Amino acid sequence: MPRAKLSDHEKAENKAVRDYLDALDANRPKRGRKRTAESIGVRVAAIEASLGDASATKRLTLVQERLDLQAEIDALTQAGSVDMASLEAAFVDAAAAYGGRRGISHAAWREVGVSADTLKAAGIRRSS
Repeated sequence: MPRAKLSDHEKAENKAVRDYLDALDANRPKRGRKRTAESIGVRVAAIEASLGDASATKRLTLVQERLDLQAEIDALTQAGSVDMASLEAAFVDAAAAYGGRRGISHAAWREVGVSADTLKAAGIRRSS
């Protein structure tokens, strides 16, 4: 039996839920000391200073570390540009219908990181 086509409204709901959950994952706190662009920049400067007298293999490793650190700096600057308020508002509008169609429980939403307040705003309640 072929799958039923999703309406444009259902596609928009799916996108709202996916975007919000992706943003939650991207902005989830990590363990350990938080790295800043400044602290990463200090390490990049140290790498630049030690490249001159490094052996060929060490230089290769340092260049890769510098590239990784520069990518991390880019990710840090882009992470702050996500508008969580608008993503959350779209999620609140779509989550109840999305979860209802798929049988998603309150506990499942909580386990993936959605706050209880957000679920309450979306009209998703704990079941008995």
